[in-house]
Amino acid sequence: MGTIYKLANPGGDTVAVPRLVFSHLTRVDGDTLRVALYVLDKNCTDPRTIARDLGLKSIEAANRALQYWSGAGLLEPDRGAPAAAVPEHPVQDKTHMQFDRVGSHIANYDFLINLAHFKGHAMGGFGGVLKNQSIGMASREGKTLIHTAGEYSNPGQVFNNHRGQDAFLESMAAAAQAVHNYFGGKVIYINVMNNLSVDCDCDGNPSAPQMHDIGILASLDPVALDKACLDLVFNHQSVAGDDSEPLIQRINRQHGTHIVDYAEQIGLGTTSYNLIDIDESTGISQTAVENTLQRYNVFTVDGIKLLTNAKSLDSLTPGVYIVNGRKTTIM
Repeated sequence: MGTIYKLANPGGDTVAVPRLVFSHLTRVDGDTLRVALYVLDKNCTDPRTIARDLGLKSIEAANRALQYWSGAGLLEPDRGAPAAAVPEHPVQDKTHMQFDRVGSHIANYDFLINLAHFKGHAMGGFGGVLKNQSIGMASREGKTLIHTAGEYSNPGQVFNNHRGQDAFLESMAAAAQAVHNYFGGKVIYINVMNNLSVDCDCDGNPSAPQMHDIGILASLDPVALDKACLDLVFNHQSVAGDDSEPLIQRINRQHGTHIVDYAEQIGLGTTSYNLIDIDESTGISQTAVENTLQRYNVFTVDGIKLLTNAKSLDSLTPGVYIVNGRKTTIM
């Protein structure tokens, strides 16, 4: 993907190109033929432009046709073409960043399947689809913008975050929303909850998981999906050999749950959801209780744990606590 093509040199034979196209008439479908005629007429090989002007079903359809005609000898890779510019995509939330920079090949696609490994992360607290769609889709300059909350785009400054942890998390939410909006919401979100280490896959020496695998969750709402995964971790009833506490501590240390709260605040999705369990033998089983009925892990603001997997908060005296990773006031 991402190859830039140009018309092949016909070697001075003025009939070579039409003869070549004519020889393939019985081998190609109508759209593939239309792409060849379009390229010859407009001298344009940009797949997005071709798909738009010809009304093709997808950009990938244009890419397939270009690849076919390259193999047939009508086109050849343009080795001298300038490198594609890094696109700047508008961000709906401009609190920290004025735009998002993503990989240039995003222009080759008209929908997205966001498949993420849900796990801990040393900087974000955890990584799920929101982080995958922001940091994972960003160019080097875009990653720097997110990490520094819009202050720098030079990759050499990527770890110079002067604006604080929450600003970094909020920038991730804004960047994830920019990608979501670019695809017009045509995104499927999947979190794989296995190998639940406190460290990211990018860590060369990650800690061994202390919590058992949970499963695979999917949604059209990235906020609801990451929130459901967080709840499964925070409400997990730990036993010997299956301990969620290290992952919970990592998430709390980095205030990781703030990203889902902020993503909901800026309109990317909702933290409300129904969790539907899919049984291999019978299809869809009964709908689980909504996330409003859950268990609670409670810490003081100083990090002292008070409750583990509690069914209610009734035993707490009025004050400020960290409840399932969120700063909460009990009246």
